[in-house]
Amino acid sequence: MLFLAAVLAAAMGFLLLLLFFFYVRHVRRRDMFYRLRKQHVLEGRRTAERKNIFEWMRETLTETAAPIVERRPAQALDAKMRQAGIPLLGGEFLVAVFVVAAFVAVFLWMLTMEVFAAVLAAFFVLALFWIFVTLRIYRRRAAFTEQLGDCLTTVANALRAGYSFQQAMDVIAREMEPPISEEFSQVTREVSMSVPLEIALESMSERVGSSDFDLVVTAVLIQREVGGNLAQILDNISDTINERIRMKREIHTLTAQGRMSAWILLLLPSAIGLFMYIVNPSQVMLLFEEPLGRMALGISFGLEIVGYIVIQRIVNIEM
Repeated sequence: MLFLAAVLAAAMGFLLLLLFFFYVRHVRRRDMFYRLRKQHVLEGRRTAERKNIFEWMRETLTETAAPIVERRPAQALDAKMRQAGIPLLGGEFLVAVFVVAAFVAVFLWMLTMEVFAAVLAAFFVLALFWIFVTLRIYRRRAAFTEQLGDCLTTVANALRAGYSFQQAMDVIAREMEPPISEEFSQVTREVSMSVPLEIALESMSERVGSSDFDLVVTAVLIQREVGGNLAQILDNISDTINERIRMKREIHTLTAQGRMSAWILLLLPSAIGLFMYIVNPSQVMLLFEEPLGRMALGISFGLEIVGYIVIQRIVNIEM
């Protein structure tokens, strides 16, 4: 009986969600912001005459996020989306994450009829999405830094060949791989829309968040004000960046043992506990059933976290 009630509640929730989507699509369509966004963003990305399911989901997500895209938390999340290279606004990402978390919570509640487990699963989904965005930002920034030395060499050679700096950026946008080509394409689009080059480069520096590229932007802006041989300046910066990358790789190799020790410290107790539970479950359950056992588990877990953080602070050498 409880399972039938859960199924009916989930079905009613799904129908209410569909009604809300249709309301947003047909009532809020009068909003100027969303008419312009549909015309210049969604229509530009549509390559076929008939919509597929992904286009319909994207349009529905865009219109559903209408009430929150101009909120301060959503605007703060816009920068994270740009840094991660995710083609969504902050409000759209929030709507997508909360919808997925809600469906996971409802599904788990239908299976277990435990409200606490459903809420915990929803928070776990939110944490997974946040970890995904953080890792994507880190990897995208690392990939950008790896490409920066070759990028500066290409720009310097283009300047020696008679290209202007903006034409050299067009070469980078066409010839190199993402993410650096995507970032320079964004700069060229902004410049073509009458945005000053200095502002476009500073916006790119904020999106990338790389100290190496900050040095490049500073050098370019100073050269545009006082003059000088920009090709030679970029060559010197490229050599410096390549040397820093080489040193980072050496440090990463030398600290590999320490980082592996941190992961072993974090995972080995859990693996041993799982093995002991398989061999002798009654002995391991004492740690969960007795007050002293739960206290010992809490203390050991806290010490593991502290040890992991300390080791990471030791092996994480900033340059």
